[in-house]
Amino acid sequence: MSPTTVAARSPLRWLVLTLGGMLAAVALLLSMPGASFAASGDDGGDDSTDLPYTIVVNVRSGGEAVAGATVTAKGGDFEGEATTDEDGRARIGVPDKETAWTIELVKSSLPSGVEAPDGFAFTQEATFGAGSSVTKNFTLVAAERQTTSFADQLASRVVNGLNFGLMLALAAIGLSLVFGTTGLSNFAHGEMVTFGALMALLFSTGVGWSIWIAIPIAVVLSAGFGFAMDAGLWRPLRRKGLGTVQLMIVSIGLSLALRYLYQMFVGGGTEQLPGAVSQTIPGLGPIRLTVTDVISMAVSLIVIGLFAWWLMRTRIGRATRAVSDNPSLAAASGIDVDGVVRIVWIVAAGLAGLSGVLWAYFRPGIKWDMGTSILLLIFAAVTLGGLGTAFGALIGSIIVGLLVEVSTLWIPSDLKYVGALVVLIVILLFRPQGILGRRERIG
Repeated sequence: MSPTTVAARSPLRWLVLTLGGMLAAVALLLSMPGASFAASGDDGGDDSTDLPYTIVVNVRSGGEAVAGATVTAKGGDFEGEATTDEDGRARIGVPDKETAWTIELVKSSLPSGVEAPDGFAFTQEATFGAGSSVTKNFTLVAAERQTTSFADQLASRVVNGLNFGLMLALAAIGLSLVFGTTGLSNFAHGEMVTFGALMALLFSTGVGWSIWIAIPIAVVLSAGFGFAMDAGLWRPLRRKGLGTVQLMIVSIGLSLALRYLYQMFVGGGTEQLPGAVSQTIPGLGPIRLTVTDVISMAVSLIVIGLFAWWLMRTRIGRATRAVSDNPSLAAASGIDVDGVVRIVWIVAAGLAGLSGVLWAYFRPGIKWDMGTSILLLIFAAVTLGGLGTAFGALIGSIIVGLLVEVSTLWIPSDLKYVGALVVLIVILLFRPQGILGRRERIG
């Protein structure tokens, strides 16, 4: 075999080796202890008896569960009894469903400090329907309804929107750099986001290392993943002269392959990173921020600041801007365009991996398709800010993040992503090139 043939195949070998290593690493997730999820509120849970039908009784006072209270069920010659657990729930097994059962909350069994108001009904009638269980609730004192003013809700959602926008900006900046230097709309960028989160999960929960060690390792591996993809796939395809449309179709196929590869190894459930649940910082009024939220925003700001310095002040950064502006002119000026593109892929993948870790904390949780769920928002941020401009992607991401969170004041939460995309369309009708984009000249 000639040296030329070996050199031509070395990128492919590099990609195969890297993907094989990634598969081996992700496979370690299978050895992690399976998460156990309590079926809270499942009326069809296991009973303490072998009787075929179940009466579930919930006892609450002031919105809090009442534990240790005794409830009875009487009907015909049968009488059953149970005690409420920590969730204020008791299950009583009964022999048939045709009887009209009388459910009683035993007043003398109420814990100390728990009292019933005057005229409270300690008995209720329970009849079964088509199912094998029926639920009855005893509410001693109704929970106080807390109302929040519009201004307080707005302030809280603005802060959440900034947090989400900064996290989104890390992924959008990388996607914008790739588009600016190669012209590729990378639909596999969402899977690069997921990759970073999965690597953090592997080295924290799987291997047992500190999350502060696992996150830098995840970012470095994400950057290496970007290097491998460019060396083994994108660069050979560019050298073969494939157009941007063909490369975009390849990225769609790569996205599907990686997404279902993740699902094959980690399953369809949701996993949590260490520290996903943290205490709310007191003294902020209507704004609810956890320690994790503050750290996430601080990390995003620091990384974006370092990236801006790199792009504006370093030689490689200036070369990146030159290639993004005009690749042919940059090559004629002596700039190694392929080398710059390689660095762009490394930086873009590293930023996407860090964004995936922060997105896992913001959701919260890690799923096999978590990157895909925000891919359209990343594209929206890049398009809104101006295609191929890193700072435009930052501005577009913050606008999209604010729109997504603030829009829930008027529309259901399930539609908040749609609202951001509608606003994007409206803005582009008046400024097609985006906020910082330049109008294309034809001819």
